[in-house]
Amino acid sequence: MINGADTAFILAAAGLVLLMTPGLALFYAGMVRSKNVLGTIMQSLIMISIISVEWVYIGYSMSFGPDVAGFVGDFSWFALKGVTNAPSADYATTIPQTVFMIYQCMFAVITPALITGAFAERVRFAPFVVFSLLWAVLVYNPVCHWIWGGGWMSALNVPVLDFAGGLVVHVTCGAAALATILVIGPRRGYGRDGFMPHNLPMTMLGTGLLWFGWFGFNGGSALAADSVAATAFVATHLAGMAGMGMWTFMEWMKLGKPTTLGAASGAISGLATITPAAGFVGPNSAIAIGVIAGIVCFTAVNMKARLGYDDSLDVVGIHGVGGAVGTLLLGIFASKAVNPGGVDGLLAGSSSQLVSQCIGVAVVGVYAFVVSWILVKILHTTMGMRLEEENEVQGMDYTEHSEAAYN
Repeated sequence: MINGADTAFILAAAGLVLLMTPGLALFYAGMVRSKNVLGTIMQSLIMISIISVEWVYIGYSMSFGPDVAGFVGDFSWFALKGVTNAPSADYATTIPQTVFMIYQCMFAVITPALITGAFAERVRFAPFVVFSLLWAVLVYNPVCHWIWGGGWMSALNVPVLDFAGGLVVHVTCGAAALATILVIGPRRGYGRDGFMPHNLPMTMLGTGLLWFGWFGFNGGSALAADSVAATAFVATHLAGMAGMGMWTFMEWMKLGKPTTLGAASGAISGLATITPAAGFVGPNSAIAIGVIAGIVCFTAVNMKARLGYDDSLDVVGIHGVGGAVGTLLLGIFASKAVNPGGVDGLLAGSSSQLVSQCIGVAVVGVYAFVVSWILVKILHTTMGMRLEEENEVQGMDYTEHSEAAYN
């Protein structure tokens, strides 16, 4: 039976998750140079159109349709054939399946948008669009099916768990981000020229919108207005604030002064890291996860210069590392005392879930990296992913879109 409260809650949560994509656009755009503001915003914003169309015609069916060999859903729900306002017996029993479909669509939209921060300021628009569409089909949809759609990871003796997207969203985009920047190379002048953020207030506004939307991202993943949603909502906020505080503290100790960019990065690291575990852990565990996120992600971001790759806006260090760490911490901090329908982790006396989480991180990370690397390599060779040197110097706004953010 359809529950009106659950339906209203998930519709509101879907709106919050949609808000995260333009929030992400502002978050990224404030950190680039002024000549690339609109191009950066466009890379996130266009995903709302492209991925929504892909989701309606094949994405939803590939992700949640009837299973094919544990790898992907079939195409029986092509163009939403058979997807009605009746509840789904498999995924959401108290809300219309159309509501579940559109809620999951918002996750599919923001995931490829997250990748764009890694190669900011140096990728052509046309091949980027092709890459994003193919990546959604070949990476996001299968991984989503493995974990959330009845695929092989959810059929293991001890299923791999991911409450709201630590693997499906953050590990996949982090692995893809690393693959893309290894193929296309650093920005021109990287390591020699300054790449100062042009508008940090814009980034702070984006941070606020992302944090606000994250309550729908994590809280809505309970798929009901119930105690699990409350658990996830509280855990989300506490991990975000703990990540912000720890990153700020570490930056203060390292640089002598705290920065607003560091505070924003810390908040996002805490939010990304709690995502897979949000519905399975209590408040104190959420704070611990946020603190660990601040330490680990801060360290990962500060290692990129030493490792020699140009992750422009720290997608690998925050989303990739944070998603992987949070997925593993689920296997440590999860407790049935918090969520009776969940699992017990290592601290509750069970090690089996941690083993499954390790398998999930390894398989998803390798799969997303390899497929993404092949995609970018092919597109870079055939279409030319990288901006030509003169166009990169002029900036994406003018050369790719014939616009200027500031006149």
